[in-house]
Amino acid sequence: MADLRFDGRVAVVTGGGRGLGRAYALLLAAHGAKVVVNDPGGALDGAGADEGPAHDVVREITAFGGEAVASTDSVTTPAGGQAIIGAALERYGRIDVLVHNAGIVRRAPLRDMSYDDFEAVLDVHLRGAFHVVRPAFGPMCDAGYGRIVLTSSIGGLYGNHDVANYAVAKAGVIGLSNVAAMEGAAHNVTSNVIVPAAVTRMAAGIDTSAYPPMGADLVAPVVGYLAHESCAATGEMFIALAGRVATAIVTESPGVYRPSWTMTDVAQHLAAIRDRTEPVTFPVVPDGHNDHIRYSFAMAAAHA
Repeated sequence: MADLRFDGRVAVVTGGGRGLGRAYALLLAAHGAKVVVNDPGGALDGAGADEGPAHDVVREITAFGGEAVASTDSVTTPAGGQAIIGAALERYGRIDVLVHNAGIVRRAPLRDMSYDDFEAVLDVHLRGAFHVVRPAFGPMCDAGYGRIVLTSSIGGLYGNHDVANYAVAKAGVIGLSNVAAMEGAAHNVTSNVIVPAAVTRMAAGIDTSAYPPMGADLVAPVVGYLAHESCAATGEMFIALAGRVATAIVTESPGVYRPSWTMTDVAQHLAAIRDRTEPVTFPVVPDGHNDHIRYSFAMAAAHA
């Protein structure tokens, strides 16, 4: 069976010069997409710049007959984000797919983390996501079509040592994606989160000698599917790690209703409050926010 195609589609991939981003850009281009390969070429901590990686990937794409253009603007500013999306609109006249993959790492224990290191990581991962989603979202909605894939992390879901900045940014991306999914639903614009894990330069300093195969090739097809017109999923989180593909969701316990509470009441009912034997979930789309509120209101009404 032939794999999915992106003929006629235009994709933007941030952080597309190396690692996972390079794999995404190459896969999309190999399957027919015109790709804007964005990467300012900074070091792992975001320092410096090098136009080489983005142009190298463009050369790889054109070598096999694909079509691509390099962008070396930074996602860390609104102007940079506008220029990245502008590269697609000006060169190809449209934007169909946005994959925000750009990332940096600055590690430090929470008690020692500098404000500069905190802000620098948020600038790339979280503010950077907004800086490219914002200018892409309007044209997508106006065109009645779009596919957005934002990058979170296991750290964003569960936290990790020495990366409070990264965890905060990656958790925030989930909220942004959910809003894009809700607001884009009426315009055939989907937004999903990829939670990837692969041995790339982002794994520098981690002992990976006992890891199973964890190449970017085990992640890229998941991102490719989420970027494809046949993908109806939206407002979801997809995990891709060492060959395992799964989804993650927010769940709640059914909870306990009382007309009034004291601190002692909370302590005495804690087991029932935390009981997730029959978990409750509220899909983001079409109306997870209000479904959550309605569920609680209904419980109160039932005991009125």
